[in-house]
Order: sequence, then structure tokens, then C-alpha cells
Amino acid sequence: MNWESVIGLEVHLQLKTTSKMFCGCSTAFGDPPNTNVCPVCLGLPGALPVPNQQAVRLAVRAALALGCKVHGVSIFARKNYFYPDLPKGYQISQFEHPLATAGHLDIGDKAIRITRLHLEEDAGKSLHDRVPNMTAVDFNRCGVPLIEIVTEPDLRTPEEARRYLVALKRVLEYLEVSDCNMEEGSLRVDANLSVRRTGAPLGTKQEVKNMNSFAAVERALGELHDRQIATLESGGQVELATHTARTGELRPMRVKEESHDYRYFPEPDLPPLVLAGFGIDPDAEGRALPELPDAKAARFVARYGIPAYDAGVLTATRAVAEYYEAVVGAGVEGKEAANWVMGPVLQDANESGCAFRLAPARLAALATLVRQGAVSLQAAKQAFAAIASSDEAPRTVIERLGLTQVGDQDQLKAWIDGVLAAHPGERSRYGAGDTKLLAFFMGQVMKASRGKADPKAVQPLLRRALEGS
Repeated sequence: MNWESVIGLEVHLQLKTTSKMFCGCSTAFGDPPNTNVCPVCLGLPGALPVPNQQAVRLAVRAALALGCKVHGVSIFARKNYFYPDLPKGYQISQFEHPLATAGHLDIGDKAIRITRLHLEEDAGKSLHDRVPNMTAVDFNRCGVPLIEIVTEPDLRTPEEARRYLVALKRVLEYLEVSDCNMEEGSLRVDANLSVRRTGAPLGTKQEVKNMNSFAAVERALGELHDRQIATLESGGQVELATHTARTGELRPMRVKEESHDYRYFPEPDLPPLVLAGFGIDPDAEGRALPELPDAKAARFVARYGIPAYDAGVLTATRAVAEYYEAVVGAGVEGKEAANWVMGPVLQDANESGCAFRLAPARLAALATLVRQGAVSLQAAKQAFAAIASSDEAPRTVIERLGLTQVGDQDQLKAWIDGVLAAHPGERSRYGAGDTKLLAFFMGQVMKASRGKADPKAVQPLLRRALEGS
């Protein structure tokens, strides 16, 4: 019998609020250490927490988008553990009565069940490179609002885990409940894995904590899978343990805690979280949700007649999807618009660092020039950056750059004659029957004309010149 992995994920996401979960301190990233703190987030005696209404509302939206049952009443709990970056000696979280339960997220043809989604606060950050031979602590992150999303052990491969994380990030970005910025710690993953013979009972699981890239998750799970199989096949026993992969190398940290190790009990300083008391109606929040990526991709395929692959690329982010629809709305046919957005538009955005510099109406004007034969597609792509960075009309920029498409037969013949003279060997092979070389000669003519030659006019002239040789 073969070995299989059983994988579960816990994803911690910072909610997109300007203030912390239980106080008014800023959540701004990158501020000087220990400047965004107060008695509440530092846990000083006598300071009382007050829940952040916007954080609760965003958590409800995330839960609804993931198909969870949102509970009108949930309870905050104290999760007790001792670590330098946790000033209170406990973290305010939720345990027995979370905000939401029983959801799912589809990854292709498989639904990954979500056990629970709950609210909690973040801890601080230990810094090991600020003071020689010492660990410094920055408490700015203490109290930053998080949701934790916990799956059932439904994932079977590291690659599936990565697909789940990509799909989850996409949904949450569409909702705008989190910026999901992994470099800034807004999205962190704890993963657990055990191996077993197919159909056998669950094995002993091991955990990898606080990974901040999907590649790191996939790599760490693959390494855990291989280690556990090697241990079991050599007659050993897998030990319950927690690992870190921060340095790129999987290293054990400690024996893994179970829930009883945290000594959860209801948070005495907070009453039950009653959504109605915060003016939050889950039904109304559900009706206000935006169209989610999978539904949008299916609609793009049906409405605009584009392939599923194109729809997946175009709905990768909400901003790209909205730009694509604006281009179609400006009069560009669905597939043609998809080609422009997936090609020159996204390339320009990556190279310039500025998203969508060319307004949809101006892109439609450029596409019209190509359809009318005023400029070749190759030349239009060549001029795209210049058009995007200019206020001039696309036609004006094309003319200024000397890229207007040439249909004059004398000029086309001159380019063709030059290409044929430069490639006598290929010309002889074409004459001997290798007619596939027509594409080669077409490319050379377009290169010689710097993309200005009209391909539709070139082809019959080129064919006639070759066959008349």
C-alpha cells in the first residue's frame, strides 16, 4: 500500500482596519518600534478591551464568502502561553464558541472543508538582529486584529495545500477584508501533516508554524512528508512536534501543544460578542458581498466567449477583472480585449510599477487602429508604453514614432527583395518544396520593416516573389 499525506492548514490574516482589535492604536506597518502601543494592547492592569466593530464586520464578510455558518453570538477566550512578545501572558482569541463554523472552499473539483473562522488579536514581534547577543521585542503588532481560518484535514498533497492558499488569498482580496501582504506578515500559515498507508487510521501529525510564502508551505510539507515516511519505514516512530521554516530549513522548535495546554477559558473582561449589538446583520452583509472570483470567471467565459484559462488570469485580482470589463465596455470584443489585457497591459504594469496606465477608452482606440490596419499589432505593442505615458491620442503617438503601417506595394517589394537577397539558402529550400519557410520570410520582412509592413499585403507579394524565382 502507498503512503498518503493528511494535511490541515491554519491561516492567520490581518484584517484591513486602521486600528487594533481592542483599542484605538494604529495598525500601520513599519512605524518605529513600540510607538503604536497603549495600556490595553500592552495588558497593563486596569485597562479594558473594547472590540473593533469594523474588524468584526470584515470577519463576518470573510466567513460568509467561505460558506460558513455565522453565529449571532460568539465568545472571546483567553489563550494562555508565555512568550516574550506576548505582554499579557495570554492572547485574546476564540475557542469553544467561534464566530463561524462549517464552511468550504473549492479548489478545482475538490471542496476543502473549513472547520472554523474566529477572531483574535496578534502578538508582538521578536527581533533577533537589533541588539548583539540579545532579543528585542516590538509590541506594535500586539492587538492587531486577525482572523484564523482552520481547515479539516482534507488536503492530500503539498501542491493541493498551495492551491487552497492561492484560492483563499484571491477570495479575501476580492472582499477587501485583508491586503494579504505576506511580506508584511498580513497572511501567515501554520500547516500540519501526518502520513499513513492509504485507508489506515490517521498518523501522528507534525506542524510547521508562521510560514509567510506559499512556496515555503509547499516545500516544508514536502520535506515533512519525506521525513515521516523515512522514519516509519526504518521502524521509528513519528513524534508530535512543531517546526519552523523561517531560514528555509525545517527545524524542530518544541513538542507540539494541544488545546488543553493553552488552558482556554472565557475572557472575563469581554461580554459575549453579539452581532446585533454591533449593528451587524449577516443576511445584509451576505447580500452586499461582491461577485467572487470563481463566479466571475464563469460569467466571463459565458458572456465574453473567452477560454477558461483567460478567465482565470483576468479574474486573478478584482482590479484586473474590472479593467477588463471596462475595456470590453469601451467597444473591444471579448477575446481581443483579453489578449490586450493579458499581454501589453499586464506587461506594462509589471515594468512600470503602475497599474493600468492606459485608460480603457484609449486602449479601445489603439485596438481600433490595429483592426483598421493603420498600425500592425506588433508595432502597437511596441508603442504601448509610449502611448500609456502620454496624453496624446494613440494615433498621434503612432505617427510620431513612425510606426504607421505601410501598405505601399513599391516599399513592400523593396523590403521583400532585401530579405530574399539576404537569405539565398532558405530561398532555394522554399523553391525545392519547403513551403513552411513562408512564415520565416514573413517574420524577416516584418523585422526589416520594424513592424510597419502590412502583413495582409506582404503575404501575396512574398509568395509571388518566391514562386517566381
